[in-house]
Amino acid sequence: MASRVLRSSLGLTSRLRTAASAVPCQTRAFATSSRNMSAPYYSFEPEGPTVKTDIPGPRAKAAITELDEVFDTRSLNMLVDYEKSSGNYIADPDGNVLLDVYAQIASIPIGYNNPALLKAARSDDMINGLINRPALGNFPPEDWANVLRTGILKVAPKGLDQVFTAMAGSDANETAYKAAFMWRRQQDRGGHHVEFTEEELASSMRNEAPGASQSLSILSFKTGFHGRLFGSLSTTRSKPIHKLDIPAFDWPQATFPILKYPLEEHAAENAAAEQAALQEVEHLITNYHVPPCAVIVEPIQSEGGDNHASPSFFRGLREVTRRHDVLLIVDEVQTGVGATGRFWAHEHWDLPHPPDMVTFSKKAQTAGYYFGNLDLRPNKPYRQFNTWMGDPARALLFRAIIQEIERLDLVANTARVGDYLFGKLEGLAKTYPGQFENLRGKGMGTFIAFDNPLRDEFLLRAKKFGVNIGGSGQSAVRLRPMLIFQEKHADLLVEALEKIVKSFSEA
Repeated sequence: MASRVLRSSLGLTSRLRTAASAVPCQTRAFATSSRNMSAPYYSFEPEGPTVKTDIPGPRAKAAITELDEVFDTRSLNMLVDYEKSSGNYIADPDGNVLLDVYAQIASIPIGYNNPALLKAARSDDMINGLINRPALGNFPPEDWANVLRTGILKVAPKGLDQVFTAMAGSDANETAYKAAFMWRRQQDRGGHHVEFTEEELASSMRNEAPGASQSLSILSFKTGFHGRLFGSLSTTRSKPIHKLDIPAFDWPQATFPILKYPLEEHAAENAAAEQAALQEVEHLITNYHVPPCAVIVEPIQSEGGDNHASPSFFRGLREVTRRHDVLLIVDEVQTGVGATGRFWAHEHWDLPHPPDMVTFSKKAQTAGYYFGNLDLRPNKPYRQFNTWMGDPARALLFRAIIQEIERLDLVANTARVGDYLFGKLEGLAKTYPGQFENLRGKGMGTFIAFDNPLRDEFLLRAKKFGVNIGGSGQSAVRLRPMLIFQEKHADLLVEALEKIVKSFSEA
């Protein structure tokens, strides 16, 4: 009975396809070139954006007013009609349909209302996971190993064949930090087999050393972002608004090398900046008064301004951490799952030794961290534990996402389309000097960004021209298309970006 009811409530495919394809392309409709007409797979999405009203329009404004009575709407970007959103397009209650290159802050992998995910959502496995949600640490389902092997672990980074599942990106990083602290203290004691002392047990209950260690830290980088929970927030350094009023740990931060663009014109300066950053990391590891047991780094600092570094820098970082027996945690919450033209962004680095842990979330629709060293499993049960420890339903969704990525070769698609888009943006940068400054992300799929002197207004105007887009840092416009983004979508985006720039001169 429950299965039939849920199947009925999820039976949206035909209605969604009809609604999406029936969106009228009137009032500032944006045409696409015949050269890049939609493949049959994308027939469930509209041919292009449609802007009918200001955003928010009258229906959205009314709904926002109602929502604000019970929910804080001050960070609201736009109100969404998810039933009418499809593929690369996001719809609102007033009939506006925008090309979405922000994708729920880089979290939608293969499009809104993707038919393959609708099919997975109707499966008996999904229904079972949703209505009988298990406390995974205590009561995992009998097929949990198979779900992990055919999904999350199928795409595990090289050398990392274990996973701890979690709820969200902040949670993934927090549990990785816990694993790092427990690993270090186990090493200090002499290994897994060494029992805790009575002093350690008693002092931990008073939040005092030696049981509650006051002598370990996690090193992060300036302008980095790793989450908003207590431990992850102490490693987040992107904006003060995230950190104000929250007690923080006394943990070190190193300078992330801020590169100058175009890269080929600043090779020597950039190499010197990266070398100086590595020297600072090593100095902090060896001299900071609360010694780091791990270093966490994003392959691309996504919230702090889309800051890149070279593969050489990250290889150097791996060498420094190994030399000092410090763990390297790579935060792939935003960069992972194909966005950079590789499934994991750190694959671009060609590391001789893999990271110790890789955290993930967002496009995976689930979360956790990968690891390979069994010593990163705590020596006792319940040390790395919570009730849910992830969500089987979300793990099943990630498995369906992986299958669709493989079926359509979407990582290669993202690499190809990213190169195409970057070339188009290079043209815009030459035509409109100062409007597409520090264009970056070449060879990194669609993980592209540029700086604009009127960034906030730029983002607002984008909606008027049919595009939902986001920013990062102080001045960056960041592109976060979905993996199904094609050349025809890139053409629409570039056309809209040019109109935005022209609108400033016409104002």
